[in-house]
Amino acid sequence: MNSQLLVLASTSIYRCELLKRLQLPFETATPDVDETALPGELARATSVRLAQEKARAVAAKYPDALIIGSDQVALLEGRQLGKPLNHDNAVKQLRAMRGKTTCFYTAVALLNSKTGNIQTEVAENYVTLRDLSDAEIEGYLLREQPYHCAGSAKSEGLGIALMSKMSGDDPNALIGLPLILLSEMLRRENVHLF
Repeated sequence: MNSQLLVLASTSIYRCELLKRLQLPFETATPDVDETALPGELARATSVRLAQEKARAVAAKYPDALIIGSDQVALLEGRQLGKPLNHDNAVKQLRAMRGKTTCFYTAVALLNSKTGNIQTEVAENYVTLRDLSDAEIEGYLLREQPYHCAGSAKSEGLGIALMSKMSGDDPNALIGLPLILLSEMLRRENVHLF
């Protein structure tokens, strides 16, 4: 069993709660990374780059650790949807998404800060929203305020009622951390879950 410290490079309470499901001790650290997509960068590439940057951003503080970075980017009809950050942007996102399918790329990076080895994987999940009325969008946003979630909806909360269909690699990835992929990555670093 690997005895290295496990660090989640995230301040997301959702990622923290997900990681707790693996029943491994871990610390959290703030990665302080600019999440803006680069000009011309594809959504999947943005998620990969940001997951890796988040892991690397805390590596100096943890020189002998396994550091987890994760990022999610939504793609609707060729356009990236990030975190809306406010009510007006969330309304625009949900209006654009209604009746359509959005792809959510959730990248996870596992950095061994002692060896420098980094593994990165991406889970793809597809979400189709119902053809929502403006009143439904407004009602949802006022109740849940998902302004720090890519795509403006929390599938782990009331946002599930907005959706008509979900499919993909890992339902946990939609919440923010692909545990199926992460479990395999941890095994490659000799972290045994059982």
